[in-house]
Amino acid sequence: MSSILLPEAFEKRMKDYLGEEEFSQFHDAMEKDPRTSIRLNPFKNVTEYPNLIKVPWSTCGYYLVDRPSFTLDPLFHAGAYYVQEASSMFLDHILNHLQVPKNGVFLDLAAAPGGKSTLLSSYLGEEGFLIANEVIKTRASILKENIIKWGLANTLVTQNDPEHFSNLEGFFDLVLVDAPCSGEGMFRKDPDARNEWSPEHVNLCAMRQERIMDQAGALVKAGGYLVYSTCTFNVQENEDMLRFICSEFSYEPVRIPLVPSWGIVETTVELEGIPYFGYRFYPHKVEGEGFFVCVLKRSEDAYIQEPQRIKDFKHPFIKSEGKAILHKLVETLGLPENSSIYSLQGSFFRIPTEFQKHFEFLSRFLNIKYFGVELGKFNKEQFVPTHELAVSILPKHGFKTFELSKKEALDFLRKEEIPIPGMPEGWVLVTFQNLPLGWVKNLGKRTNNNYPKEWRIRMR
Repeated sequence: MSSILLPEAFEKRMKDYLGEEEFSQFHDAMEKDPRTSIRLNPFKNVTEYPNLIKVPWSTCGYYLVDRPSFTLDPLFHAGAYYVQEASSMFLDHILNHLQVPKNGVFLDLAAAPGGKSTLLSSYLGEEGFLIANEVIKTRASILKENIIKWGLANTLVTQNDPEHFSNLEGFFDLVLVDAPCSGEGMFRKDPDARNEWSPEHVNLCAMRQERIMDQAGALVKAGGYLVYSTCTFNVQENEDMLRFICSEFSYEPVRIPLVPSWGIVETTVELEGIPYFGYRFYPHKVEGEGFFVCVLKRSEDAYIQEPQRIKDFKHPFIKSEGKAILHKLVETLGLPENSSIYSLQGSFFRIPTEFQKHFEFLSRFLNIKYFGVELGKFNKEQFVPTHELAVSILPKHGFKTFELSKKEALDFLRKEEIPIPGMPEGWVLVTFQNLPLGWVKNLGKRTNNNYPKEWRIRMR
C-alpha cells in the first residue's frame, strides 16, 4: 500500500488526542493494508471456506488471509457470507451480551449497504422482525439486494427519512443508528473520505447526526436499547453525540464487557455524576478499521406503543390474501403454516404470521421497498418462482435441484445459457456447494436462465 496523506487538521487533532508516541503507531497502522473480513450466514451451511481466522468478538466473523475476487465466488452471490469490516461486527458481541429478546422488533435506521442489517437479521432469526431503512433511493436498492441474498423472511426494507418515523415512538425493542459521519475510520481504505474531510465537514455531520438522533431517541420502547455508532474518531461525532442523546431523552448507561487482548478502548462520559460508556476501535490496536459505538437502555417509565391490529387491511399497492391462496402455496412450496400471504403486482409475498400486525401497522407510515420473501405467481395452474424465493431459506418443495460446477455457476451468474446434460426438465433450482443460486427453466432443447438481469456479473 502506498503512503497516504492525512489531512493536516486531522493529524493535529489526533496528535492532541493520542499524544505524539501513540499517534506515531496510529499513523503507521494507517499505512498498512486493511484486513479483509467476512461474516458467515448461519442459516446457510457453508461447509468449506478456506483460510479463515476468527474475529474474536463475533460468532460468525472471520478474517481472510488473502482478499479474493468476491465477484467470482458463487458463494458470495448465494448469500453464504457478507463482506463486513471486522470492527463493526462488535454489534454481535453487544447483542449476545445484552441478550435482547429475539422475538422483538428491531430498527436499523440508516441501514445501507446492509452489513449491520444482515447481522441483526441473523440474530433475530425466525423469531423476530427487522425494519431496515435507508433514505437514499440508490442505496436503498443496494440494501434490498443484500437483504434478499441473505435470505431470511424476517425483514421489511423501507426508504424513509427519520422524520417519517414520528408516529412510531416507543415501538421498537432495539434501534440501531449507524450514523452518516465524516468517515475518518475509513481513511486508509477510502481516498474519497480523506479528500472530503474538513473541520467544516465534521461540523456538518454532527448537525446531521443531532437531527437524526432527535428522531431516533424517541423510537425505543421502555426497557429497549438504542445503539449509536460511527466510523470516525472525533469526539464531536461520538462522545458529544452521546451527551446530546442523554440530554434529550431518558436513557440509562450500558457497559459492555471487553477482553483486554481485543485492544478495544473504553471511553466514558460523565453526566450528572453517572458514567456513560463508549467503545473506540483504532487500527493500531485492533485488526479492523476506525469505529465508535455506544449502547443505551431506555428507562422503564418511558412510552410503549403496541401495534394496532387492522381489521380490514388496505394499502394502495399491497393486498392481503386469504386462506385459499395460503393453502395453495403451502401445498405447492411446503411453506410453514405460520405464513401470512400478500400480493403485489400479481406476485405473492410471505411474512411470518406473528408479525402480520406489525407489518400492517408499519405499512401505514412507511415507504415499503421489499418485505418478507417474494415467492412468485401462478400462471394458470403453474407456479412461476422468483429469484428471491430461490436464495431464501424457505422450503422449495416440488422443485428439482441441479448442482453446478464453479465454471457452470459463474456462467449462470453471467446469465449465460448453461449445459443441459443430466438436468431435469421444467423449473430447476441450480445450486453450488448445495447452496441455491437461482432458477433455470429447462425446455428440453434449450434452457432459460432466470437470474436477475440487473444482478448479473460482467467480469471474467
